[in-house]
Formats: sequence, structure tokens, C-alpha cells
Amino acid sequence: MRIAVIDLGTNTFNLVIADHNKSYYTIIHQDKFPVKLGEGGINQNIIQPVPFWRGIDNIEKMLSIIKEFSVSKIYAFATSAIRDAANGAQFVDAVFKLFKLKINVITGNKEAQLIYLGVKSALSIGKKNALIMDIGGGSTEFIIANDDEIFWKRSYKLGAARLLEKFEGPEPITTESLMAIESYLTDELKTLNKAIQKFKVHELIGSSGSFDTFAEMICHQFYTTDLLEGKTSFEYRINDLIDIHQQLLKSTREQRLKMNGLLAMRVDMIVIASIFSNYIIQKYNIKKVRLSTYSLKEGVLYKMIQK
Repeated sequence: MRIAVIDLGTNTFNLVIADHNKSYYTIIHQDKFPVKLGEGGINQNIIQPVPFWRGIDNIEKMLSIIKEFSVSKIYAFATSAIRDAANGAQFVDAVFKLFKLKINVITGNKEAQLIYLGVKSALSIGKKNALIMDIGGGSTEFIIANDDEIFWKRSYKLGAARLLEKFEGPEPITTESLMAIESYLTDELKTLNKAIQKFKVHELIGSSGSFDTFAEMICHQFYTTDLLEGKTSFEYRINDLIDIHQQLLKSTREQRLKMNGLLAMRVDMIVIASIFSNYIIQKYNIKKVRLSTYSLKEGVLYKMIQK
């Protein structure tokens, strides 16, 4: 059977088309659409008119691609921007009326569960506990787990788009702004802090998105992009992450547009994402960090095949 997964994220709409046979799947097509659904309204819990219709237009493009591939089944789901918006249901209704496409709005808890399944499809977590971190536009999910089970999971309204809108300021970012962001994270992540005290973690696994970008930038600057070709995981050197973090802190948007390995669609959010990930690494004295190129949408694929 040929299946398609449509992931309606806060910043990016993702399309994955895969063939599956019994217990495995092969991805045959992927696309990313920089929709920025939360633009101008993420912290007011509203989808503004321009991104609303930009989202509709991009869904039409995705469905056109799906038609070319003769897909048998489509599963579309939405996360934080649509889940939390006062007019999120209106967006879902508009899509159904226009295209007869049902959008499943998933909870933050369900999102974390599916991210775990996606990560497990990409790499072996191992027997020791890892902290999985998925930085989205509207929310960030944390999962403490090993290969066998999830011990704790939670979704926080701390996505890169939310943080960027809340702490928007001059570039390069000032020391005062950096301290304000880190102080805010400390206040908002008290439950994570308690969970890590209870379930000790030995590494951080960054799930797709911004962590993909960190890996691309590191390989472009220090190594070779061959290290990432055809791989679903990558282990960072902590010093490389620190180096990239310092470069991003000192950068302007114009400078970031010229950085190798940094896609234009991630230029606005990448500084705040780097601050967030570096905060976690430093606070919990993490010495091992890995990338999983699989995340939520691959978790959905896995779940569809299991059914």
C-alpha cells in the first residue's frame, strides 16, 4: 500500500509518501513547506488571515503531489498552532470543506508518544535513559525513555516561534535578552527538572528540525556532508555544538542567510532553538548528544503500519 502523511506543524508543513509492506516502509517522496502558521498570532492563540490562507494554499499543493503518486491512504494531523488557536477548528473545517481532507488534531501527550516512536525507528536509544527533545514552532516535547519504555513525557508551549515572538529584539542578541530567555526557561521547565532528578539521563537525543540544521552546519564547517548522507542518526561533538552556538549568538539575520548548512526557512528560529538546546545541555551537564533525523511524522508512519 502507498500511504501519505501530512504533518501540519506551526512553522512547517511536511509531506511524506511511503510504500509499506507488512512491517516495514520505504519513503519514496518528502517535501517541506515553510508555512509559518503561527506568524503574528502564536502567543495570542490565533491563526492570522495571511498564514491561515497560506496554509490552505500549501495543503492544496501537497494534495496535488499526492495525486501524482497514486496514494491509497492519507493521514493528516495538526499540532500546536492549530491545537491551541481559537480558530484552529475553523481551519480544520475549511480544509475539509475545500478538499474533503480530515485533519486529526493531536494532543501534546500524543505528539510526544509519536516522536518517541519516530526516534526509535531511526536509532537505538539503548538500555540507559535518554532525554529526547523535539523543538517545534509552537511546542517543545521532552521524553525520558530507553529502548523499552517511556518513563515520562510532556509537551510545553515553548516552541521556537512562541519564544521568538515573546523575546523579539535587536540582532545580534543581547546578553540581557539571553539571560531573560534562560530565566524564563528555568521557570517554565520546573516539572522537567523534577523528572530528570527522578529518572537520570545519560544523553540528549535531538529530534529532527533544528537538530538537523545543527548537524548540517557542523558537517559543512568542520567535516564533510558525506557523514549525513543516507543516515538516520548522527553523534555530535559537544565542542562543535558550542562553536555553532557561539556563531549563532553573534550573528545577524543577514549573516545567517549566508551560513552553509542553514536553510533560509530556519534562519529566523535557529538562534532561539540553539539557546534552548544549549540551555538543556549545560543545565544537566550532558556529555553525549545525538541527532535522530526521524521524528513525529515517522512515528505516525510507524503507527499506521502497525495498524
